[in-house]
Amino acid sequence: MPQLTKDQLSTEMYYFNLGNHFSAYHFLGAKPCRDESGQEGYRFTVWAPRAKTVAIIGSFNQWQEEALEAVGETGAWTIFKAGAKEWDLYKFVITDQAGRKKEKQDPFAFASEVPPKTASVIQNLPQYDWQDAEWLAERRKAKRYDRPLNIYEVHMSSWRRHPDGSAYSFDDLRKELIPYVKEMGYTHIEFMPLMEHPLEASWGYQISGYFSIAGRFGHDFEPLMRFVDACHQAGIGVLVDWVPGHFVRNDDALAYYDGTPCFEFQDSQRAVNNRWGTYNFDLGKSQVHSFLISNAVFWLEEFHVDGLRVDAVSNMLYLDYDIGDWQPNRYGNNVNLEGVDFLRRLNQEIFLRDDSYLMIAEESTAWDGVTRPTSEGGLGFNFKWNMGWMNDTLNFFSLDPIYRSHNYRLVNFTFMYMFHENFILPFSHDEVVHGKESLLGRMPGQTRYDEFSNLRTLEGYRMCYPGKKLSFMGNEIGQFLEWRFYSQLEWEDLDRPYNREYQHYIQFLNQLYQDQAALHQLDLSPEGIRFLEADDDQETTAAFIRKSQDPEDFIVCAYNFTPVERQNYRLGVPYPGTYRVLLNSEMQEFGGNWEYQQETYTAEQVPHQGFDYSLSVVLPSLSTFLLKPDQLLTERPEPLKKEDLV
Repeated sequence: MPQLTKDQLSTEMYYFNLGNHFSAYHFLGAKPCRDESGQEGYRFTVWAPRAKTVAIIGSFNQWQEEALEAVGETGAWTIFKAGAKEWDLYKFVITDQAGRKKEKQDPFAFASEVPPKTASVIQNLPQYDWQDAEWLAERRKAKRYDRPLNIYEVHMSSWRRHPDGSAYSFDDLRKELIPYVKEMGYTHIEFMPLMEHPLEASWGYQISGYFSIAGRFGHDFEPLMRFVDACHQAGIGVLVDWVPGHFVRNDDALAYYDGTPCFEFQDSQRAVNNRWGTYNFDLGKSQVHSFLISNAVFWLEEFHVDGLRVDAVSNMLYLDYDIGDWQPNRYGNNVNLEGVDFLRRLNQEIFLRDDSYLMIAEESTAWDGVTRPTSEGGLGFNFKWNMGWMNDTLNFFSLDPIYRSHNYRLVNFTFMYMFHENFILPFSHDEVVHGKESLLGRMPGQTRYDEFSNLRTLEGYRMCYPGKKLSFMGNEIGQFLEWRFYSQLEWEDLDRPYNREYQHYIQFLNQLYQDQAALHQLDLSPEGIRFLEADDDQETTAAFIRKSQDPEDFIVCAYNFTPVERQNYRLGVPYPGTYRVLLNSEMQEFGGNWEYQQETYTAEQVPHQGFDYSLSVVLPSLSTFLLKPDQLLTERPEPLKKEDLV
């Protein structure tokens, strides 16, 4: 147990104020230590630079105010309390320069009371004995862009609930979620924000305690550590949603912490986020850099999570992203210069620590270079959500098939920018709320069979389209109702017609994606795809070849977006020989109506779509249809050249 002296705090605060302290949680907040006499207790330290006075109240002093001492001119205040112990409650009482008092949570608290209670809770960082060294070593030597990345997005308290309605704990999820995700063939779990938030309806995106696990999920850090450790031992990565752009307005949290703008902008027009009813972080402030990057480091290093999905990046890139008035920057445009600089610095600092982390941007505009390295002028993220593809594709599949021919541009326009960034194709929680309906609910059709046929085609198309994958919990079971944060998924739907078969279909697709290098190895390169049919707005089909780094390893992918079976549908192929059906989404085992199918097709020397050989296949109605070379002849033409690829 160290001794934290005022001189040591002054040194730490020097770097914090410069914006260069990225492990500030080691000295700010409530930290176990000894005083000069060797007495054990806790030192409480808080940054409140323009406060008139700061006091502490808590369960250890009968909630009676005790004054903190200023740490020189650093803006920090501190006190040592010998009587404090782990799990005690406390708050800071901030008196501003006008004499007004407010009770505030500790911005660096490791735990908080369950809302609507607002006290901070003393918790120590546990000395957890990690058992995931093999996973971390493999992660650090792996070529991340060549590997499958198929993320299962989870809301902590609504995946499953106990019969009495209480939410699962991390230990419950360790026992049930990990085996389920493994069985279903996903590679990663992504949690929506786990940090303390007062309003459940915000889903965790309006944070009050950045260093606390939400009290409703359980205060203790160790269960989450056990969960991540178990995931890694099962071969599953863990990602966490993180919100550095804005924070909750509640008076007891970060807002106007010392009576003046500390974490938010001085300019109230920039400070207020009208769209979400929050405050925007002043990303040009050095102390905010220390606070936020320390927080990113905290989740990555202390909990061994494999990466962060950074929420609402667009809000940090544009001055006019919010609704309401805005002022141009010094160059007269709408770029948030401070936000751009912060995001670049964030990614640089994280990758200096470990370049195997995943930094993923939820960014919804056409900003150029989100995933370009900072050394080349980009923001430096590994991946960006492809929101344009998601919107166009869901809009297309939501149409009655009779209208899809006239809206084919929703399909082929996305081909124009599919490699502009390192993309993830997301069907996230945002697509199944606020009246948008579930994915199944969006599908047209007179019967559940029609709806599921459309949905199988959609998911088969997404799995073969270049880009990594993310899907929100419940999508894989064909849940009909929209997601509700206050109750568990509609697991009873698995007893309805087609749902169980559909879940099996998603499991099959996920495993196919992991097993077939052609579906993930060149996900981010034009060399990974060759278009066969990209303009068929008459019959409304599409076809392409997905390739791996081995020119002999490829998959022919064909899609029928209408309920009309296409006989003698011709597909150009590079080699003669036999091609085996890898997937027909209309087979009965997946909920379709095909009991039997022709297992193989033989290439004919009929030139088509730029190749000397072609296949004539039966393309089922509303289907995903995949084929792979089965028996290649000994003599074959030269492999496809780079210049031949689209």
